[in-house]
Amino acid sequence: MAHTWKKGLPHFFLLLYLVVILFPFLFVLFSSVKPDNNAIALNPFGIPHKLVFQNYVEAWVNAKISTYFFNSLYISILSSVVSILLGAMFAFAVTRMRYGRVAAALFGLVLVGMLIPNNALMLPIYTLVRKLHILDTHWALIIPYVANAIPFTIIILAAFMRSLPSEIEEAAVMDGLRSGGIFARMIVPLTVPAMVTVFIVNFLGNWNEFLLANYFLSNDDLRTLPVGMVQFRDQYQMNYAQMSAGIVFSVVPVIVIYAILQEKIIEGVTAGSVKG
Repeated sequence: MAHTWKKGLPHFFLLLYLVVILFPFLFVLFSSVKPDNNAIALNPFGIPHKLVFQNYVEAWVNAKISTYFFNSLYISILSSVVSILLGAMFAFAVTRMRYGRVAAALFGLVLVGMLIPNNALMLPIYTLVRKLHILDTHWALIIPYVANAIPFTIIILAAFMRSLPSEIEEAAVMDGLRSGGIFARMIVPLTVPAMVTVFIVNFLGNWNEFLLANYFLSNDDLRTLPVGMVQFRDQYQMNYAQMSAGIVFSVVPVIVIYAILQEKIIEGVTAGSVKG
């Protein structure tokens, strides 16, 4: 009996933690299908008696959530893919191509890049974006997002690539492949689990980013979803039902991507420990 109790105790705490994590989302989900602010105020934590899906239509069409949504989706996916492509090539060069001290020095610079707080780079990034004449365009976000994600991407992919056996390159060279062929045909397919994990982390960071999007984009048609939600609040004078519907829209892509790539994510997280 005591053994069963000790074994079940961690599961109890995990279940309690899950409830604490899911409760705010359930509150937002229930609020998004309530008629108005009064219904939310009278029963803020209760299950709605009547489902009002019109809130989603109003938020998607009239509040321009659709525009903000696709802007965020396009910017987040493109930035994540480009950062993974550049990071994978760099990681391959410093871990599999034997550049010695040069590789160690370059990898050290990458580590230094992770030590610099993002907020400290706001002014230099703004200066560069203004001099490149890309202010108030999506490139003003894409380029900084890619640059910001590259250090983390390189570190994770480099750690994964180091765990791959060296016989892979030897066999590839015997088959007549050069560096580009080895990278594209051998290393990339084997590194997909780690790439998927990095993609999720980078996508979440880009999807939720607010400061750069708020300061670098003034055109309302170019705004991303986090900034658009702030505009939504001011424009509709705190319509909590429709705001909750907009929040649900912001959560959907993350849930869908994680549901589709769940196995690869877990594989990428555990592969290093298994192979090591």
